Amino acid sequence: MAETNSPLLIKRYASRRLYNTETSDYVTLDDIAAFIRDGREVQIVDLKTGDDLTRQYLLQIIAEHESRGENMLPINVLTDLVRSYTTQAQSVVPQFLAQSFEMFREGQEKMVENMSTMNPMAAMQAQQEAFMKAMTGGMANWPSSPEPNSDKAAAEPEGEEEALDDIKKQLADLQDKLSKLS
Repeated sequence: MAETNSPLLIKRYASRRLYNTETSDYVTLDDIAAFIRDGREVQIVDLKTGDDLTRQYLLQIIAEHESRGENMLPINVLTDLVRSYTTQAQSVVPQFLAQSFEMFREGQEKMVENMSTMNPMAAMQAQQEAFMKAMTGGMANWPSSPEPNSDKAAAEPEGEEEALDDIKKQLADLQDKLSKLS
């Protein structure tokens, strides 16, 4: 069995056919894309010259996905990429893109990790609390949902009504401010 830490070597023959050296069979661009999605590094070399063609073929895979309507790259990003090839930013762009994708990948991994370890109800409640905090500007007197058996749950209705009146007033103030902005 081949070691998966080393790149999968694909050789391009003069006929432009791509040959998988591990399985000794011909592959397509879709096959190569599948290897990459599965987490495998791929290196594509020209059999005759030994030139590394990996970048060329990866760009071709992206172009084919885009042409099939699988639009992942917005027009403005594509435009900026084209511009970066003709400006001084060319030296900064590759490093910036690599770091951005690394941060994106790490964020995805953390999100998946958090979703798998977190109680779904607790996650939903945390999202709601964060939303309410953002909407109210982090007001200290925002009533949090009481625990069912806590003293807060047995609070007097008048206190809750006052809090509700405060919230209504604050909402009305926010609506006034929004309408003035319009």
